[in-house]
Amino acid sequence: MIIGVDTGGTFTDFIYKDGDKWGVYKVLSTPSNPAQAVLEGLKYLSVGKRKQIVHGSTVATNAILERHGARTALITNKGFEDIIEIGRQNRTRLYDLAYRKEPHIIPSELRFGLQGRILQTGEALNPLDMETAKDIALHLKQLDVESVAVCFLFSYVNPDHEKKVKELLEPYGFQISLSHEILSEFREFERTSTTVINAYVSPKMQRYIGYLTDNLDPGDTLGIMQSNGGSISVETAMRESVRTILSGPAGGAVGAYEIGKMAGYTKLITFDMGGTSTDVSLIDNDLSLTFESSISGYPVKVPMIDIHTVGAGGGSIARLDEAGALKVGPESAGADPGPICYGKGDSITVTDANLYLGRLIPEHFLGGGMILKDGELPSYFENMAQKVRLSSLELAEGILDVANTAMERAIRVISVERGYDPREFTLFSFGGAGGMHAAFLARLLSIPKVLLPRDPGILSAIGMIMADVIKDYSLTIMRNQENVTSTFLSDQFMEIEERGRQDLKSEGIPDDGIVLEKYLDMRYEGQSYEIIVPFDGHYIERFHALHEKTYGYRNEDKIIEIVNIRLRARGVPEKPRFQKSEKRVKAPPSDAFLGEKDVVFDGNRIPTKIVARDNLRSGNRLEGPVIMVEYSSTIVIPPFASAYVDEYGNIIMEIMTE
Repeated sequence: MIIGVDTGGTFTDFIYKDGDKWGVYKVLSTPSNPAQAVLEGLKYLSVGKRKQIVHGSTVATNAILERHGARTALITNKGFEDIIEIGRQNRTRLYDLAYRKEPHIIPSELRFGLQGRILQTGEALNPLDMETAKDIALHLKQLDVESVAVCFLFSYVNPDHEKKVKELLEPYGFQISLSHEILSEFREFERTSTTVINAYVSPKMQRYIGYLTDNLDPGDTLGIMQSNGGSISVETAMRESVRTILSGPAGGAVGAYEIGKMAGYTKLITFDMGGTSTDVSLIDNDLSLTFESSISGYPVKVPMIDIHTVGAGGGSIARLDEAGALKVGPESAGADPGPICYGKGDSITVTDANLYLGRLIPEHFLGGGMILKDGELPSYFENMAQKVRLSSLELAEGILDVANTAMERAIRVISVERGYDPREFTLFSFGGAGGMHAAFLARLLSIPKVLLPRDPGILSAIGMIMADVIKDYSLTIMRNQENVTSTFLSDQFMEIEERGRQDLKSEGIPDDGIVLEKYLDMRYEGQSYEIIVPFDGHYIERFHALHEKTYGYRNEDKIIEIVNIRLRARGVPEKPRFQKSEKRVKAPPSDAFLGEKDVVFDGNRIPTKIVARDNLRSGNRLEGPVIMVEYSSTIVIPPFASAYVDEYGNIIMEIMTE
């Protein structure tokens, strides 16, 4: 069996392929130990069968957000111990006069400096002080340090000093992260920060993955999803855990890209609304990568799919602030206690508002596997509505409007603010809660079409089993165009190309499944940031054109600097294929209609058909209003929309924009 697993804040999702049979499964997440829900689902799905599993994990992310990582120390050049705290001059709250940074995850008493200096040429100016290094190693053991980040100046040119420190530390049993292995690039603050984050989360990830693999059946294989949209082996994930920080959302973006391309849509805005948060990304013929991410304020300069997240999900809590204004999120009821309608919660959530308005069908939630309890909702809504002098229905629609506005802003950040017109894109909606909000969001942004794939609630898991195995490498060379040639650059790539091939072979990829993609980080001399340009015979002209597209101008008289070379080594495994239906019938079959109920739209109760998605066929067309139920999600087709089923079983919703 091939199985994709995505751990979310509320549910843990499974997609599996057993021979020609596809299936999905969801269980409530177990926040205290996420592995329990994963193992419970695997046991339920595949007793006695050999499994090939790809897993997206939130363990590394949560370790940083909750500050529950390993006790970590930093060893660097003497005089540079505080670089991770000094950082750069950027401020997230520029006009907050009382702003104070949170204490760093590595306190000052766990930062150590060593005499010794490598120059930018790679030459050793001063030897490493090995006697002091021995004293530091003993001291770290006394301080119960578990993990050590080692980051010296210009180690990306000559890593000799970092390797010597590793040799010294290894006998003490520390987990060790070397900056030249994690991020072989200049900008010492970002390199140090990325290495520190890796050291901080790796021991926790190692224990989590170790627990999973110890409880898998003999013959099972496990791969881990990365933030860059590819998977890696468990050995690599335990060693370079920083690469897994946004693995769940990355799986969703990969799934959207692959399914959208299959269905003929290459310009997509992905909208992943889960229980805790909403993730959005823009796909313009290809997945967009970023190298400038941060998590909880810490720069993480590894390749990640460019995803923007807001704290608005199905479990987001509605409340009144000090001035009596309605707020939704970022606090979430999560899986425990969950929304009021789950039976244990006592705070109104977005899910409760949808149920109260009739947009969720209690007996069809999770295919009837979990019955929602709506009996107590009226008293909660009436109580809050009195405080804001609204009717309870106005309050419920207001909660959804506030949540939709937060998600609209997120989409504008990745589209309008970067020069893209949302009207030229299709909204690709997934996540357990996405289908209830997608049409309203599309209307706010004047997006004409919404694509909802099969099993949208588990699309991130689908993306994981469709992902390539990807390894990213980089190296700073810092050369201007006057003293560099294509031949020189090709020679620079040779060593990391060979490393990429060997690493992919160790992941089980055959030679004919390996694709190597080369890029250059380029800028005009004097600039602070680079543009990533594909490396071919026209890389200079490509840079000018991309610079003009990004910043609105080009300067061909200015000298160009090539800062880094990048290699993306891609292993393309055999991927599952989706069946295409040729049969096209406009009228839905009678067994697709489950009944009718009144649903609230714009303050009015409107008779609305309830339709079972699984009984629809290719070509079927529906006019709103319709509530469409399926195992992993509920889809709301409001009065201003219609929908049809395409040849791959996707729902294509057409929006009458205002």
